[in-house]
Amino acid sequence: MSSLYTRSKEFTRNRKSQSDSPPASPSPTAKTLRVSSIFYLHMLESGGSNPTTSDSYGDRASARARREAREARLATLTSRVEEDSNRDYKKLYESALTENQKLKTKLQEAQLELADIKSKLEKVAQQKQEKTSDRSSVLEMEKRERRALERKMSEMEEEMKVLTELKSDNQRLKDENGALIRVISKLSK
Repeated sequence: MSSLYTRSKEFTRNRKSQSDSPPASPSPTAKTLRVSSIFYLHMLESGGSNPTTSDSYGDRASARARREAREARLATLTSRVEEDSNRDYKKLYESALTENQKLKTKLQEAQLELADIKSKLEKVAQQKQEKTSDRSSVLEMEKRERRALERKMSEMEEEMKVLTELKSDNQRLKDENGALIRVISKLSK
């Protein structure tokens, strides 16, 4: 009985130290210690009989078998959990890789689109510059033509003034000629 009592004391000490420490995944030795501690607690709670009797020996054997079966179940559970976690990490890794690939292709597409837009923008800027240079040359030509037309207009206006003067001179000369013809005809009569 004293051996069971000391083990239960150790168990409570271990429980306190485990609760004080931060949670971590239990090691296989800790799991077996926990399982064996649970077994001993169960023995204490059930009243625990004298370990030297034949009934207790049979109980021990059946308890050991139950413990081994429990340990086997725990081992399969932990291996399943580890496999699941490994699978999860693998799935996460694969999904992250595919997402990275998608993002890389989107980035490349965006870069190509940006380069295309830049080239179009440069072409438009060149065309605009050519148009402005063409427009400025056209404007310069129009200004020259305008000046030439203004000069021609001023020359024609001068000619018109001269023509009007010539017409008035011609009319004056006609009038004088008519007057002279009348005077001569009066004198000759």
